[in-house]
Amino acid sequence: MAVVTGNPLGYQHLAPTAATGLTPPAGAAFALISISTAIVYYRDDGTAPTTSAGGGVPLPAGTLLEYMSRFDKIQFISATGLVDVSYYGGSGAIPR
Repeated sequence: MAVVTGNPLGYQHLAPTAATGLTPPAGAAFALISISTAIVYYRDDGTAPTTSAGGGVPLPAGTLLEYMSRFDKIQFISATGLVDVSYYGGSGAIPR
């Protein structure tokens, strides 16, 4: 379980059957990204991911990704996987 310090700013749910980006609220500094149902592939270099071999980084169901980089670059795709994103403002500190 992740422990988050920061100001909660919003939530987004994705069922990315085509390459889909995030829509963070203003002031978002980091996000917790939860993968459910099936494998979801992502790329955060601005290139659209695919479900083909080498088309992106695979995240299995049950993954919780702590993301603190370029929201405008990351995209997801999956045949049946779901992505839930919680956005936070502030320092982005996620204590261990």
